[in-house]
Amino acid sequence: MAERNVVSAHEVRVFLALKSAGAKWMTARDVAGASNVAERTARAHLLKLVKLHIVDQADVFPGHRYRLAEKAGKRNAAYVLRLQAAVAVFSGE
Repeated sequence: MAERNVVSAHEVRVFLALKSAGAKWMTARDVAGASNVAERTARAHLLKLVKLHIVDQADVFPGHRYRLAEKAGKRNAAYVLRLQAAVAVFSGE
């Protein structure tokens, strides 16, 4: 079984989609489209990033909205650094 804190290429794409959106709130569908992953995959990674305090979640009707947390680097600096390192690794593919 893989380690739980392994960073996948899909997670990197989700992170980059949120990063490029800036302060704009996005739905899971928006994130999926921007990151070229399935909506279910996007939701799974968004949930993980919310739990790690890297992504903010707004509970609004009819669904949640997400954006990169303004203080993500302070809330969980170690994981943000891992994501940034993974961006460098996957950009070489």
